[in-house]
Amino acid sequence: MSFQAYLDNVEAKTGLTPRQFIELAQQRGYDDPATKAGVIVSWLKEDYGLGHGHAMALVHVIKKGPQIDAKHVGSTGSHRDESDTLWLDGKATRP
Repeated sequence: MSFQAYLDNVEAKTGLTPRQFIELAQQRGYDDPATKAGVIVSWLKEDYGLGHGHAMALVHVIKKGPQIDAKHVGSTGSHRDESDTLWLDGKATRP
């Protein structure tokens, strides 16, 4: 599953876009560089019922933003993405 597919599945499950999760995390102070991934993962699992992989995808965008490593773009593996920039504003608005 591509990185973008993980984010799209989170949106389908929760009704919240990745950008909305970023805003919620900021309100809790989880965008602080000192915040450990495990704290964010626990929050996402407990409050939204997400699995570890989906929670970690959100951890990435909360802590690092929409850029992903270009080595995953255009590759032939199951984790291939179309772009090195993830769309955070919801499936319905993706160009």
